[in-house]
Amino acid sequence: MADAESGTGLPASLEVAWGLRERPAKGPRPGLSLDRIVDTAVRIAAAEGLGAVSMGRVAKELGVSTMSLYRYVGAKGELCVLMQEAALGAPPEAPPAGTGWRECLAWWARTQRAVFRQNLWLLRIPVSGPPIGPNSLAWMEAALSGLDSTGLREEEKLSVLMLVSGYVRNESVLMSDLEAGVRASGVEPVESLRRYATALGALTDAERHPAITRLLSSGVFDYEDEDEDEDDNEFDFGLDRVLDGIEVLVESRR
Repeated sequence: MADAESGTGLPASLEVAWGLRERPAKGPRPGLSLDRIVDTAVRIAAAEGLGAVSMGRVAKELGVSTMSLYRYVGAKGELCVLMQEAALGAPPEAPPAGTGWRECLAWWARTQRAVFRQNLWLLRIPVSGPPIGPNSLAWMEAALSGLDSTGLREEEKLSVLMLVSGYVRNESVLMSDLEAGVRASGVEPVESLRRYATALGALTDAERHPAITRLLSSGVFDYEDEDEDEDDNEFDFGLDRVLDGIEVLVESRR
């Protein structure tokens, strides 16, 4: 529950994360702490997915009653925010001063994507509001700082950040879902693409689907070996197109 006297309007658990209030000195069970609660929830999510995380499950893993957790965190929504903070961490060192805005945004997008790829459960946390935790705001600061040289208005910088972060998140969700589907099928990715191409060839024809026919004829699905860099290439292609659009806006402001 938020503390009206603090001035932040944040739940107590998030004020602890910001260092604005002391952590509870004594809990209902020795050794129980906010850090242990969050770490346990992250471990469950990493092993079984976000859907496996509940206050009851975390309490069971810690060997305490569910009600005892509420001394530290008010609800699962708060816990998810704290889990996100723990998984995100602080952003790595930004490119050196003088680096162009395009390179800065590309660095930001790729490093954020790497975090998502290492913690796929993060993508399942609903986006219920703007970033508010210390690590989330550090990532936001890094992106906005990279736009300092653009001449964009502040509201435009925020829109650019939302555009790029939306692309990163959407691409990460798509790749995660596709990979999960391939794993569930038990078929290697290259073989899965071959089967897809075969199915397309059987279902389409040049008269009704001329564009798909040209796509198949180009050999775009004819992979001999699984290319570990293919996902990165697809991501970079899309990111470059997003940055191309932003560059048009930046140049119009100069």
